[in-house]
Amino acid sequence: MMTLTEAQEQVDSWIKTYGVRYFSELTNMAILTEEVGELARIMARTYGDQSFKESDNRNLDDEMADILWVLICLANQTGVDLTKAFKKNMDKKTNRDATRHLSNPKL
Repeated sequence: MMTLTEAQEQVDSWIKTYGVRYFSELTNMAILTEEVGELARIMARTYGDQSFKESDNRNLDDEMADILWVLICLANQTGVDLTKAFKKNMDKKTNRDATRHLSNPKL
């Protein structure tokens, strides 16, 4: 199993070996948005009311991996350690929502 740190290192190595350089942060943000849209299209057609067109990509795991790739690029470019950031975010959610969802009658 790969850690987030290993994934960040692997993406960085790939960029430096095959990608020449990172795209600008703004370009990568636009690409991330595009990739999320591609995932949304598959989700809408798989789990929602729309139907697939013959030309539609149906590869859910590949679209999620594309999103992860670009997110890792952005983390590398901006100096974010995703392992630390994820742990901090989990702690925040746990403290903030310790009873919130358990006491939600809608759930």
